[in-house]
Amino acid sequence: MSNSLVLVINSGSSSLKFALIDTVTGEATLSGLGECFNLPEAVVSWKVNGVKQEFKLNGLDGHHQQAIDRIVALVDELGMKDNIVTIGHRVVHGGTKFNSTVHVDEQVMVDIEALSDLAPLHNPAHVLGMRAAAKAFPTLSQFAVFDTAFHQTMPEKAYTYAISKEVCQQYNIRRYGAHGTSHYYVTREAAKRINKPVEASSFISVHLGNGASVCVVKNGESIDTSMGFTPLAGLMMGTRCGDIDPSILEYLLKKGWTPERLHNELVSNSGFLGISGLTSDCRGIIEAMDAGNHDAKLAFEVFSYRAAKYIASYMVALDELDGIIFTGGIGENSLPVRREIMRLLKIFGYREDVAGNEAARFGAEGIISQPNTPLAMVIPTNEEFVIAQQSLALLNAEA
Repeated sequence: MSNSLVLVINSGSSSLKFALIDTVTGEATLSGLGECFNLPEAVVSWKVNGVKQEFKLNGLDGHHQQAIDRIVALVDELGMKDNIVTIGHRVVHGGTKFNSTVHVDEQVMVDIEALSDLAPLHNPAHVLGMRAAAKAFPTLSQFAVFDTAFHQTMPEKAYTYAISKEVCQQYNIRRYGAHGTSHYYVTREAAKRINKPVEASSFISVHLGNGASVCVVKNGESIDTSMGFTPLAGLMMGTRCGDIDPSILEYLLKKGWTPERLHNELVSNSGFLGISGLTSDCRGIIEAMDAGNHDAKLAFEVFSYRAAKYIASYMVALDELDGIIFTGGIGENSLPVRREIMRLLKIFGYREDVAGNEAARFGAEGIISQPNTPLAMVIPTNEEFVIAQQSLALLNAEA
């Protein structure tokens, strides 16, 4: 067993994902999920030797601390506790305050909470996870890795909104992006696959999942991305609307909608779920579409069409393109979505390699475009490995 395991925590408002990452191999020696927090059915589950185990949490609150306390007990039972050298936390929004990984202290937690208006479902929960981890692992340093940090290299023309400069400056309004650790990881892996330095390569990274975004990465740096001031912008997603005419929001407010109702509609009742009226899960959408459901078919078409449009539009940001990368739960596994996007990009010369596309699923990477056509590939993301690597690197630098 490696002597350098990093406990990676992704703490949400009603859930907590965790993984013990070997910083040499990138493999998770243990992973699990706490879910249904603040509900009677709250549990923590994990797998050991392929067998799923579960621990029921008590009461209706304090579940973040209970979950992390159970993780401590679990790694101790498995003889892994002494191999954990540090803790890395995923943080969705760092605003302009954080453009790199930081050591977590009280001021950092206060600053992350202060950015909660930009990620109200995520940032407060991240701090809950940090405080719980600090109590459970008092001798270990903790580090915060920000989804937005990778996008701090975007030029002004990419992150600036066309509203008054005074408003932008007063309220720190700009494009921030998200999924930075995923886009960072897969573009570096893609550069290895084509035997080019990442500093001399250009990719369009397409992270498709319940949350979805496209990112242009030139010479290893993000130069544009589809998510915006918050993770609501850009592509249509599982329950999020993506780009929308702001006049629709004004219209609904004038019709008597409250801001709370409007926010819930756009964040929790739109996307796949909103159009189909059935489900937010892409697999369920495709099953219903194949069974002849019109609204499911429309949801599939809108999702794929918008993704293809973003990919096509981002070609203008590059002098050359080494490849398109599909990643994320849908990007890695949904053959119909990738097939449809490739079909929509045919004007640019993209042609699907049917066998390659069918093979690159369920954890398998591969090239999904035909030989002698523009390159498209699938690379499974590993955000936890990035968080572990960056946390360990900063720990070592501080030492």
